[in-house]
Amino acid sequence: MTDITAQPIPQGRYIPAVRHADIIYTSGMTPRQAGELKYTGPVGVDDDLELHREPVELAATNALVAAGNCLRKDERISLVLQLNVFINASRGFTAHAALANFASNVVTERLGECCLGARAAIGVASLPGDAPVEITLVAAVAP
Repeated sequence: MTDITAQPIPQGRYIPAVRHADIIYTSGMTPRQAGELKYTGPVGVDDDLELHREPVELAATNALVAAGNCLRKDERISLVLQLNVFINASRGFTAHAALANFASNVVTERLGECCLGARAAIGVASLPGDAPVEITLVAAVAP
């Protein structure tokens, strides 16, 4: 699994995550490291999903790091209320849920099985920078 801890660098006029009361919302996170998009191109119909594991894990990790940077001392993410996995899917691609499982796995590996909530796996025609995946999440905070 990809391990990064640096705050994701915004690619436009937005912040990586915002907190309101005890809820954190992240911006869309693509598979970037130090501001550089590491993977590009759509997910193909006949692609082995393992080819896309790393980009999905990196985008999910970026979302968790962005959310984590909104926590105060002695707080934690108690639940990912909503995980949205947008896939730059080629026409005819249908394995959205299987690909999104890589993102769910990142959440459970980092936060625990009890922290995984609702999820959507959504195929789209394109993503910023031709990224293969973009991930957002909404998280609840607990002391």
